[in-house]
Amino acid sequence: MEGGTRSRDGGRAGEGGARFRDGGRSGDGGARSRDGGRAGDGGARSRDGGRAGDGGARSRAGDGGARSRTRGPVGDGGARSRDGGRGGDSGLRDEGRFRDGGRPGDGRSRSADGRSRVGGRAGDGPSRDGGRFADGPLREGGRSADGPLRDGARGRDGAGRPPRPGERPVRPLRPGERPVRGREGDGPPRRSPAGPGGPPRRPGPPPRPAVLRLGNPRRRINIALMAMAVVLSLFAGRLVQLQGLNSKTFQAKAADQRVTPEVLPAKRGSITDVNGNELAVTADAREIYLDPKEVKETQRELIATTLSAELGKPKEGIAAKLAQVDKRYMVVARDVDPLVARKIMGMGFRGVGSKPTYRRLYPGGTLAGGLVGFVGDDGFGLEGLEQAYNKTLAGQDGQQSIEIGRGGERIPMTRSTRVAPVPGRDLRLTIDRYIQWAAYEAIAKQVKAVGARSGSVIVMDVKTGQILAMANAPEVDLRNWQATSAEDRGNKAAAEVFEPGSTNKVITAAAALEAGVVAPSTIFTVPDNIQCADKVLRDAHPHPTEQMTFAQILEESSNVGTIMAGTKITDQRLHNMFTAFGFGAKSGGSIPSEEAGLLPDWQDWSGSQRCTIMYGQGISVTALQMASVYQTIANGGVRLTPTIVAGTTDEKGHLVPAAPPKQTRVISELTARQLASMLEKAVAGADGTGGAAAIEGYRVAGKTGTAMRYDQKCGGYCGYTATFVGFTPAEAPRLMALAVIQDPKKDHYGGTIAAPVFQEVMTFALKTKKIPPTGSTSLLR
Repeated sequence: MEGGTRSRDGGRAGEGGARFRDGGRSGDGGARSRDGGRAGDGGARSRDGGRAGDGGARSRAGDGGARSRTRGPVGDGGARSRDGGRGGDSGLRDEGRFRDGGRPGDGRSRSADGRSRVGGRAGDGPSRDGGRFADGPLREGGRSADGPLRDGARGRDGAGRPPRPGERPVRPLRPGERPVRGREGDGPPRRSPAGPGGPPRRPGPPPRPAVLRLGNPRRRINIALMAMAVVLSLFAGRLVQLQGLNSKTFQAKAADQRVTPEVLPAKRGSITDVNGNELAVTADAREIYLDPKEVKETQRELIATTLSAELGKPKEGIAAKLAQVDKRYMVVARDVDPLVARKIMGMGFRGVGSKPTYRRLYPGGTLAGGLVGFVGDDGFGLEGLEQAYNKTLAGQDGQQSIEIGRGGERIPMTRSTRVAPVPGRDLRLTIDRYIQWAAYEAIAKQVKAVGARSGSVIVMDVKTGQILAMANAPEVDLRNWQATSAEDRGNKAAAEVFEPGSTNKVITAAAALEAGVVAPSTIFTVPDNIQCADKVLRDAHPHPTEQMTFAQILEESSNVGTIMAGTKITDQRLHNMFTAFGFGAKSGGSIPSEEAGLLPDWQDWSGSQRCTIMYGQGISVTALQMASVYQTIANGGVRLTPTIVAGTTDEKGHLVPAAPPKQTRVISELTARQLASMLEKAVAGADGTGGAAAIEGYRVAGKTGTAMRYDQKCGGYCGYTATFVGFTPAEAPRLMALAVIQDPKKDHYGGTIAAPVFQEVMTFALKTKKIPPTGSTSLLR
C-alpha cells in the first residue's frame, strides 16, 4: 500500500516498510526487528543496537509516512493511530479510532498481526469498526468519507481489506515472528486522494471532543461515608460524655454560673434583765453596698459625698471603694436605719444597693456594758455575754439559692431553694436594771472623785447566788464601743486581779475558828509590829502593845493580831480554807472574762509570805471571788456558785430557767454566825473601820480592805486598792455588796472611799427589793 499499514502488534506495511512486534520492518523503507535487526533498502536498526542495509532509516517508510502510536509514522497521510502511529492521508486524530490503535492505508487501523481487529481506516471514509474508505458509508463495517461502514473493516483474522492499486500487500508473519509497533514514514499527515481517477474525497466529520471520563463514584462515596461515620461517632461520644458520664459535673458548673447563694441572717436573740427589760436587742436594718462596676465615673464624686453625709462614713473610704471597678460588691455600711436606707435608695443612684439585715441595739448605752459586751460588724460577739453566749444568741443562718440574670437581677418564676434561718434564743440575766444603774452611778462618781484608775461594784442575792448588779467604771458605751480603749471594754469585776488586803482576814479567822484554836473572845497581846522570818510586819497605824480579843482584832483590822491567830494553824489548813472559798479557780458560773486569780501552793510560801498571806498580801483575787466569800458567810457557811444567767427562751419563746447553782458547805453555820457578828462590829463598833458603810435602820456586817497594789507597769507595788464588802441585814442576810477602787490618788483607805459606795448602792438595792429594816439589836450578846 502507499500509506502503509500497522498491525496490532506494531508492524507496518507498505512502501514505507512494515514494523513487526518482534522488531522487523519490511518494505522499501527497511524493517526493524524486535531482536534488533533492520532489513530493506533503507537500512535497519536492531533493538539491541545493530543496523542492517544502506538506508540508515530508523523507522520511517513511504512518502508521507504514518506514525503509529508507538513510534513510527506510516503511509502518505501521516495519520496517527491510538498507539502513536499515523496512517493514510486523512490525518485525523480522533476519527475512526480502532480498539487497538492501528491505522491501515490512508486511514487508521489496528490489527493483531497486520490485520485490523476493530477497525482500521481504509481510503478516505471512517469505518466504525475498523477503517475508513473513500466512498459511501457502509453501516455495517466501517466508515467511508460519506458515512460509517458497520462491517467490512474489522476482521479477526487480520485481513482488513484488499490492497488498492499501487499498494504493497502486507507480508504475513512468518512462523515464530511477532508483530512489532514502530514508526513508518516521515512525512506530515496529509489527505490522500480517494483513488486513481476518482473524485476528490469528501472531508470527514469534525473530530469528536475529548471527553473526560470520571472515575467510579462508588469509591468516593464510600470514603465520604466513612469520614462522616468517624466524625459522627466523635460527636456521639462527646454527647455521651457530656450527657451521661459527666452530666452531674456540668450541671453543677452551670448552676454555679446562674444560681447565686444568698445568706439569710438569723435574728440574734435579745439580752434582758431579770424583769425582761432589754439590755441588748436586735432590730431590722439595712446594709448599703456598692457595685463599682455599675457606677458611672461622672457619678462617683456625688455618690461618695452623699453617702458620707447620710451614713456618717469618711468620704475618702467610700471613694476608694468606688474606684475598685473590678469588684461587684463592696459594703459601705451595715446596721443602717431603714428610714435612712430608704432615703438613699430614693435618690436613684446606679450601682448603690440595699438589702435587709439586722442591727444590734443597746438601749442602756453604758448600762452593764462590760458585762453585756458587744458584737462586731459580722454579728459575732466580741466581749462580755455577747461573746460567752454567742452560739445561743446567734441562732443559725439560713440560705436561699436564686437564679440571677447577666445584669445581676433576680429572674422571677425560676427555681429557688430556701432554708429558713433559726432565730437565736433570748438570754435572761439575773441583773436588775435599776440596781445596775445605781451601782454604776455610785462607782463612776467615786472613781472620778478620788482620781482612781478604775472601780467595780457587785451586788448578790445571798440566798440564791444570783448577781443583781455588776458595774464597772469606766464602762464601755455599747452604742459606740470603738471609742473606748480595749483595756476598759471588759468586765473588770470578774477579770481584774488584785491583792485583797484586810478583806481576806475573814478567811484566816474562819480557818482558826473551824480548827477550834481560837474563839471570838480569845484574848491576844498585840503589839504594832511582829517579826516574820526575815521581815518585820506592822499594823496600819502605830499603837502601844494592848490586849485584844479575837473579835476586836477583826473589828480594828489588826495585821499583827491576825498573824498571831493564824500561826496557830498549819499552812496547809489555811491553804485548804482558801481553796474551799474559791480562790485560785474560776467560780464556775460562766461569768464573762472571769479570771482565776493567783493562789500559790502552800509549799511554795516563803517565810514572810506565810504571814502576809493571812491579811491579804501575796495572794491575788478578783472582785467576784471576794464577793463569793462574803456570800458564803452570809448564807450560813454554804457557798453558792455565782450566777449571772437566769435562763434562756426555747423555740416558742418560753423561758427555760437555768439550772440551780451548785451548793458547797465551806464552814459550819456556827462559824458563819460568829464571823457575821464580828463583821457587824467592824461597821457598827466604836473602833470599827467600816462605819461609813452603815445604813440607817439596817444592821450591816462588813469588812474594809486596804492593800498595796501590784502594778506590772511599774514592776512592783505602786498605789493602793481600797475595798469594802459586806451584807445586810446582818441578822438575816438578804443582800451582799462589794465596792473596790483601784489606784485612788486622793485617798486610799477602804473605810473612807469604798465604804460610802457600798452604803449608797446597798441602800438603793434594799429599797428596790423592798427588804424591810430590822432594828439595831446585835446578833451576839
